[in-house]
Amino acid sequence: MRGRQPVGSIVAENRKNLMLFSGRAYPGLANEIGEVLGIGVTETTAYDFAGGETFVRYTESVRGSDAFIVQSITAPVNKWFMETLLMVDAAKRGSAKRITVVLPFYPYARQDKKHRGREPVSARLVADLLKTAGANRILTVDLHTAQIQGFFDGPVDHLFAMDVLAGYIEKAYGDRPLTMVAPDSGRVRVAERWTDRLGGCPLAFIHKTRDITAPNQVVANRVIGDVVGRTCIVVDDMIDTAGTICKAADILFDSGAADVIVASTHAVNSDPATERLKNSRIREVVVTNTLPLSPEKQFDKLTVLSIAPLLARAIREVFDDGSVTTLFGGLS
Repeated sequence: MRGRQPVGSIVAENRKNLMLFSGRAYPGLANEIGEVLGIGVTETTAYDFAGGETFVRYTESVRGSDAFIVQSITAPVNKWFMETLLMVDAAKRGSAKRITVVLPFYPYARQDKKHRGREPVSARLVADLLKTAGANRILTVDLHTAQIQGFFDGPVDHLFAMDVLAGYIEKAYGDRPLTMVAPDSGRVRVAERWTDRLGGCPLAFIHKTRDITAPNQVVANRVIGDVVGRTCIVVDDMIDTAGTICKAADILFDSGAADVIVASTHAVNSDPATERLKNSRIREVVVTNTLPLSPEKQFDKLTVLSIAPLLARAIREVFDDGSVTTLFGGLS
């Protein structure tokens, strides 16, 4: 019959094609993800013009592909976020079938609400810009607040690094009496999940105050919970200048803690974090590699665990139209 397409051609056209792309902020993580998935990172031409503008072009056709664009938004945040938007736009204009932006660290996540009048909700703007550029889906790790998932008009796969971090803590310190510590009341729910993961150990938290007019200024007041003679695991989503973590450690030791270990997903490590942590009484700082850590930001007490296997598993689930939630036993 005239006009009938051979079955083989239809199958070829409908065959799904996973393509992995990396921004310039942290190509090493994208390469790790590709190794776990068993695919290479598609070559991208990207450079900056003399005037500061960015150019992006994919060297291969992306037509009909399931495109995963990996970008760890590290400093300079605005430069790498703009590059991400351009990569999404290029994939959209190149007729990619679906575009998933993999943001191991979601930028502007701490600006998720207005504290005072005439302030932006920057985390919402980030989501709007990604959607406008052409992103169909976002995949990210340990959002500062879960409500950010609702800012994006489309699916958001919110991954948790707890199993990666807790597995290490369990092996290294599981023979000690442990207490999970939230560095503030806002992290108590996260610390509760950790206590469940580590067999129901006690929970404590640091009561603190923060001056909303002064960035990165925290006053730790007192510890609530049993920490005397125990190894305290302080869990947080990120370490920025390390002021919160180091003050929490001091108050824990002053309250009778035997030892303090820090477990955090995102090592932003803005100055003077490295010096503070290096000179603190904290025994070990355990983080993941959602963000790159230059040699000058590393120190003897720092342990970096790879998040690439978790991201690769999630990407495979998305590509296969599976359930990302099953990776966490229904945790959301």
